[in-house]
Amino acid sequence: MNFELSHIPHRQVKPRLAGLTMVMDKGLSIRECENLIDGSGEYIDIIKLGFGSSMITPKLENKLAFFREVGMPVYFGGTLFEAFVVRGQFENYLRLLDKFKMEYAEVSDGSITMPHPEKCHYIERLSKRVTVISEVGSKEEGILIRPNKWIEMMQAELEAGAWKVIAEARESGTVGIYRPNGKAHVVLINKIVAKIAPEKIIWETPQKSQQAYFIKLFGANVNLGNISPQEVIALETLRLGLRSDTFFQFLDKSLQAPIIEEQSLVQHKKTELKPI
Repeated sequence: MNFELSHIPHRQVKPRLAGLTMVMDKGLSIRECENLIDGSGEYIDIIKLGFGSSMITPKLENKLAFFREVGMPVYFGGTLFEAFVVRGQFENYLRLLDKFKMEYAEVSDGSITMPHPEKCHYIERLSKRVTVISEVGSKEEGILIRPNKWIEMMQAELEAGAWKVIAEARESGTVGIYRPNGKAHVVLINKIVAKIAPEKIIWETPQKSQQAYFIKLFGANVNLGNISPQEVIALETLRLGLRSDTFFQFLDKSLQAPIIEEQSLVQHKKTELKPI
């Protein structure tokens, strides 16, 4: 903090287990990564190299070496895992993780159809080598999964060895836990958190309204993912109530009352001046 201000919610410090910000890197250059860490690294907990972008990212080894040097966890997107599995090349994927000294891996089935016991088997195998983040939910629009099924899959994947489980939304924020218009599936989310500890879930929230929704629901220390590199500082202000969307979220009600009364007075005066 550059200066003091009362009624700012407490944020867990890094390395933290809750309040994570997962940033999606869709092709940043090494120089852009340096700028990202310099400008907002303090507020980033982990970086995902989106989808299969790591296969064609220029100077990948140098990029990963930089993240290791600054102590920033990084992992390949789950779509890359799926690309190896669907081709029957899982052993090659394991060798890839070793080659690039990866300490995290994502297991997902958003693009392919995979029996859930098989997915849990992959999680179990990988968890003996790296920290596993699994992902639940389809990337296809129109595919609906019953809340009980979401819960069963999340529980099974955590039991298989996943550190955190991601609630799918894609980078568009229009599938999985959201409706096509980007609004949250409120009933689904409420049923999930009734059975799964919120700190075990990373909610994909590429849109500002979605970030604000989960901060209002769970507080400043909610795990949020698929954050754009350009939106890290903006997200942190949402977490701290320093942006209009969450401005009153952490204020004491005694501080809110005068503001509300003043707003009511202004509205009353406008009504009085309204021409007949």
